[in-house]
Amino acid sequence: MTRMARTGFTLIELLIVIAILLALGSIVAVNFLSYGDQAEVDVQKAQFDQIDSAMKGFRLDFKRYPSEDEGLEVLWNRDALEDEEEATKWRGPYLEQPVKSDRWGREFDYVYPGDLIGESFYDLVSYGPDGEEGTEDDITNHDRRKTEDGEFEQEEGFTGASEPLGS
Repeated sequence: MTRMARTGFTLIELLIVIAILLALGSIVAVNFLSYGDQAEVDVQKAQFDQIDSAMKGFRLDFKRYPSEDEGLEVLWNRDALEDEEEATKWRGPYLEQPVKSDRWGREFDYVYPGDLIGESFYDLVSYGPDGEEGTEDDITNHDRRKTEDGEFEQEEGFTGASEPLGS
C-alpha cells in the first residue's frame, strides 16, 4: 500500500503559528508604546528648557520674572505686560511661538515667586500624561535638579535652569 505525501499544514499548526506571532507582536507593541510615552515626557522637558531660555531673556530686560497675572503670554505678547511704562524695555518676542499648553493640551501651572525650591525662582508645572496634580508623572522646570530620591538639590550658586535673581 502506498502512502500519499503530506503537502500542507494542519489547522492546529496554523493556529499555533498565529498565536506565537500575536504574542510576539503584543510584546513589541507594549515596548514601543512605553517609548512613545517617555518621548512625550522628554519633549515636555525640552519645551521647559526653551521656556527657561525665554524667561532668562525677559529677566535680563526687566530684572524680574513675569508676574502670575502676566504669565507666560508676556514672553510673546508685549500687551500682556501689567505696567504699560515697561513696554519700552520689552525686546521680545522671547519665544517665537506661543506656548499655551503642555504636550497633553492642558495649561501649565505658573507660580512666581516659586514654592518648589525657593521664592527667587519661578515654578512651571505640567501635570503630565494623567493630568492630575501631585502624582509621580508631574513635570516641572526644576526636574533636572532632582536627586536620585526625587528631592530637589539645594546648591549654592546654582547656574542651571531657573537660577535665582541676582545671579
